[in-house]
Amino acid sequence: MNTPIYTSSAFGYLDTIENIYPRYYNTPNQEVVVQKLCALEQGEAGLLFGSGMAAISTTMLALLETGDHVILQRDLYGGTHHFVTIELKRVGISYTLVEEPTVDQLEAAIRTTTKLVYIETPSNPLLKITDVAAVGSWAQQHRLISVIDNTFASPINQNPIPLGIDVVIHSGTKYLGGHSDLCFGAVITSQPLRDRIYATAINLGGSVNAATCALIERSLKTLSLRVHQQNKNAQAIADFLQQHPRVQQVHYPGLTDHPGYDIARQQMQGFGGMLSFEPAVEGSAGAEQFMRKLKVITPAISLGGVESLICAPAKTSHIKLSTEERKQVGVSDELLRISVGIEDTEDLLEDLQQALVMNND
Repeated sequence: MNTPIYTSSAFGYLDTIENIYPRYYNTPNQEVVVQKLCALEQGEAGLLFGSGMAAISTTMLALLETGDHVILQRDLYGGTHHFVTIELKRVGISYTLVEEPTVDQLEAAIRTTTKLVYIETPSNPLLKITDVAAVGSWAQQHRLISVIDNTFASPINQNPIPLGIDVVIHSGTKYLGGHSDLCFGAVITSQPLRDRIYATAINLGGSVNAATCALIERSLKTLSLRVHQQNKNAQAIADFLQQHPRVQQVHYPGLTDHPGYDIARQQMQGFGGMLSFEPAVEGSAGAEQFMRKLKVITPAISLGGVESLICAPAKTSHIKLSTEERKQVGVSDELLRISVGIEDTEDLLEDLQQALVMNND
């Protein structure tokens, strides 16, 4: 029932078809996890990496070269935004950030040198929704490679490959790991694109060790159970916060007034366990004071685990962006992001209720 952990970094080679080595992404523990992820995402082949950013950076550097151009949405995970604006520029790859990756905006941004389009939906941290099938179809028409960060949705809630996307990326540290004890990334795609990414991956060396692979395999067994409970809790919290007088705005695609609700309902099996909101506080100090009053939900970095976490993106995931860049993507100092866990729903609601009570109430 459990794959043995192959602790060896040295494998015999005389009677093998290919040399087996951890940095070659082909050890037994690596391969069994990839097979399961391909089944979940309906992909042909994949690779495991030491982090989500290793998966993102290796994919882009493998599929792009000096002189190429890539189109991305502006509302991205801060680490991805930082990589694109710093590293791609350094190696001579140009980029365009569009406000919304609609077909009209993509058409306006395309160049003769465009090779790739990159989206993230639901987005981090404002949970914006992109029409995945529309982007996939548009990319195919222009013979571009389409890439999606599917971390927030997880394979349980969204499968982009059947919708026409070429490459699916996960920060497996989040929902795939699910217990806040692993750091890894994953790429799932077709065999030809996997081979192109692999050629760069073996040079960059961002592979995963056998013990981590075994823990990933353990985590995948409960992925569906965890995500369904997180979906349920997040919907309840979003509904509660939207009605609360001390909350200014809530971002969750499961709310019927969310701009992306209809599209999300079409392309997702569940609305996810991530949401963000702005309590009626002043600046980062007010947001921090609110978080310190929480007793069940923990202020911490990362997401996707069985426990509920909260953070201020301006101080965590998007800290590398300048004040002006954060303003452009809508990340205010008051914005708080909740990664909803699997706790009892009422415990979470009561915790938020008591924290939203101001000192002068």
